[in-house]
Amino acid sequence: MNELIILLPILLLSGVIAGLLAGLLGVGGGIVIVPMLYHIFIYLNIDISIAMPLAVGTSLSTIVVTSIISARSHHKKGGIDWVIVKRWLPFVVLGVLLGAYFASYVNGVTLKWMFGVLLLLVSTHMIMSSYRNIVIAKELPKFPGQQIFASLLGGFSSLLGIGGGTLMVPLLTLFSYPIHKAVSTASLFGLVISIPATIGYVLIGWNVPNLPVASTGYVNWLGFIALVPMTMLFAPLGVKLAYKLNVKQLKVVFAIFLAFVGIKMLLV
Repeated sequence: MNELIILLPILLLSGVIAGLLAGLLGVGGGIVIVPMLYHIFIYLNIDISIAMPLAVGTSLSTIVVTSIISARSHHKKGGIDWVIVKRWLPFVVLGVLLGAYFASYVNGVTLKWMFGVLLLLVSTHMIMSSYRNIVIAKELPKFPGQQIFASLLGGFSSLLGIGGGTLMVPLLTLFSYPIHKAVSTASLFGLVISIPATIGYVLIGWNVPNLPVASTGYVNWLGFIALVPMTMLFAPLGVKLAYKLNVKQLKVVFAIFLAFVGIKMLLV
């Protein structure tokens, strides 16, 4: 009961922050939720070997719901590129299955280190893209380049508990792909990634002892129930604030914050 009293308000606040940032800066999903959950679990004296995979699995479970809503909205507006969906889908699924499989062999410390590196890479890209349009080619590579990209996208996303947008949007825009179509298409892949990856984290954590209350494997349902509604409620407010605030400056500030969080996860 004491654990519930401490955990629930913190989770609700985390959902508010994740929703605001998602609407305001176009970020969200695992890149915000995983480090929040990790630090909450560590604060509750949960061992790092459990805290990190539990944060990843719970993050993936929330992405299932939010990506369904997001993908439906983008589909109605005609933003999803179904050519890329058909071309990438089997390889993304293959990557997700491989990522979920390898997750059972990666310990919490290694997972934390990998996520710290990811935060630093995302932070660097956010800062650079705030000041210039970064492009390395005029079009996506031919076979087998795209298939390799799709497999790596699925693998790292399922392993680290992030939706498709965190990796897919920057990747596509590097090859002169329209940003709006990239965001729309990534929303669908968030669903493709999160469902099997969530199931994978439930299974690999099924018999793990000392899990916190309301957990099934490496998915904490209290976190799910608290985060999903708050994220959905406050994301529209973040969108409204985006039209009133200097988003470019906020994006840089948030990128610096992500860098500090990433460094902390690497060192502590």
